[in-house]
Amino acid sequence: MKPFLILQLRPEAEASDDEFAAICAKGGLAEADTRRVRLDCEELGAVRLEDYSGVIVGGGPGCVSDPPEEKSPVEAKIEAAVLGLMPEVAARDFPFLGCCYGIGILGKALGGTVGKGRYGEAVGTSACRVVQADPLLEGVAPEFDAFVGHKEAMEVLPEGCVQLVESGPCPFQMVRYGANVYATQFHPEADAGGFETRIRVYRNKGYFDPGEADGLIAMCRAARVTEPEKILRNFVARFG
Repeated sequence: MKPFLILQLRPEAEASDDEFAAICAKGGLAEADTRRVRLDCEELGAVRLEDYSGVIVGGGPGCVSDPPEEKSPVEAKIEAAVLGLMPEVAARDFPFLGCCYGIGILGKALGGTVGKGRYGEAVGTSACRVVQADPLLEGVAPEFDAFVGHKEAMEVLPEGCVQLVESGPCPFQMVRYGANVYATQFHPEADAGGFETRIRVYRNKGYFDPGEADGLIAMCRAARVTEPEKILRNFVARFG
């Protein structure tokens, strides 16, 4: 099997390491099956897509809809690196799975509308519903809870995209472009432990009132989130 290229957008080492471990565990990947690139501190360089089974893009605190002048140099560097890869991914219909931040990247790359005005969701769980069958949703319950927490969202479905999963607050929870390019607004790799880590790391990043952190952690521990990880495993099984 060719390795999967895993691009990480989190400048915080603890959150990045935890996310990478979760992607490997939930996807059924050994570290040797991946090439991990932390875009905040590594250069992506030239990428030959044919050297990989697929590309997985993780989440992060940045927002593609923020004005350029409001982005830090690190945020701008991360975004430019991922967006630079997207034209070839889209043109070749190359296996791609973007998670949370990744759906914003896909939307922007396809000329869609990504913004903060309509479909943001507070940190917690979102009740999702499958609206169209897809190979990556094989074995996934028609309705399921997923961990979310995002300031921006895809607001208009770009041309060529298909809506696969929706929730009440956010209609585009999972989309597909072409046959092989996917993105989720929720976190398919996240479990309660991982989200607890992110709540601690991002408690002062504007996602929630810092005083709510303990209550959010308790909510995550009580939640039953089992279905989203099947999407990640299906992606690896289909394209690996």
